[in-house]
Amino acid sequence: MNITLENQTFEMDGDGFMTEPNRWTKALAEAIAKTDGIETLTENHWKVIDIIRRNYEEKGMAPMVRVICKETGLKLKEIYELFPLGPARGACRVAGLPKPDGCV
Repeated sequence: MNITLENQTFEMDGDGFMTEPNRWTKALAEAIAKTDGIETLTENHWKVIDIIRRNYEEKGMAPMVRVICKETGLKLKEIYELFPLGPARGACRVAGLPKPDGCV
């Protein structure tokens, strides 16, 4: 599955994760979110996305869920309300990360 946005095509793997995370943009995040049934990314969505992106850029991987909860002040239940597919499958996809290890 690929996503075309603003005359650019972004390659996704079979599970909808980016194969080239360095090409991620906020506009692409909004397009990916819509494919997951999230119509509008709110301030809380962006808090989660920003933490995931920063951790990925600094450490080369997605942060653990407890880190996301601690840094955003959101409870795990709230993260699942924001990203119905969960922090790994949903939030990491929207944040433009490749498929995290251990994500099924």
